[in-house]
Amino acid sequence: MLIHPQINPVALQLGPLGIHWYGLTYLAAFGLFFFLATRRLRHPPFASITGPGAWSRKDIEDMLFLGVMGVVIGGRLGYCLFYKPGHYLTHPLEILAVWQGGMSFHGGMLGVLASQWWFARSRQRPWLQVMDFVAPCVPTGLAAGRVGNFINGELWGRFSDPALPWGMVFPGSGSMQPRHPSQVYQFLLEGLLLFVLLWLYARKPRKTGQVSGAFLLGYGVFRFIAEFFREPDEFLGILALGMSMGQWLCVPMIIGGAWLWVWATKRADPVRAA
Repeated sequence: MLIHPQINPVALQLGPLGIHWYGLTYLAAFGLFFFLATRRLRHPPFASITGPGAWSRKDIEDMLFLGVMGVVIGGRLGYCLFYKPGHYLTHPLEILAVWQGGMSFHGGMLGVLASQWWFARSRQRPWLQVMDFVAPCVPTGLAAGRVGNFINGELWGRFSDPALPWGMVFPGSGSMQPRHPSQVYQFLLEGLLLFVLLWLYARKPRKTGQVSGAFLLGYGVFRFIAEFFREPDEFLGILALGMSMGQWLCVPMIIGGAWLWVWATKRADPVRAA
């Protein structure tokens, strides 16, 4: 049985200014996106597009700026609307209190979709082509976020079998019984495994929309599985059909991703090789 090391969430204290590990993981996520996106320029069909519509490093910088805005705004609004709508409707000013915590991946994803729609519109590019470019660069950022969750000792898992070798006690949970380190599960599934599968898939010529569909489907399935080991939010618990809120939010992702992939596969969209 392991015990969570109780890491100080503040990585560096500079007088009254505290730099938190969680904030650093966000910076790492954005840095990884930029690094991978510059390599994505070499993949088809982006490497073969020339002329005024050619992809460039400047596009990546603009996409990243808009994406950061989408993650922060969408993630916060998503948490308020999906998880505590009643509370924030009666305390609307607390929506701005981001320092109190509370971010939603699904809300952040909607924010990114909206921000990249704006980018595609401003560049007169197909929105799905933009999302196909972005999708393989996202999972490493999700992995970085789960590292932040583990450092903070938050979003712990459900109780595990005491004989489980990697069962971990999270003192912050108020219990000294071993739990599943669900942050690690999500790091491995939604982060590393999804990245490897999606990156390899996206390196070859694909029809517009296939990579985006694969991301939605893959993340939805991996997150749905991980939720079986993650402790549901105390103020929500288990919802209908024995599923958590995270699982219910994954259902439209799985359905939508599968539909998008099939639709993209069947449509007459010739694959452009590099």
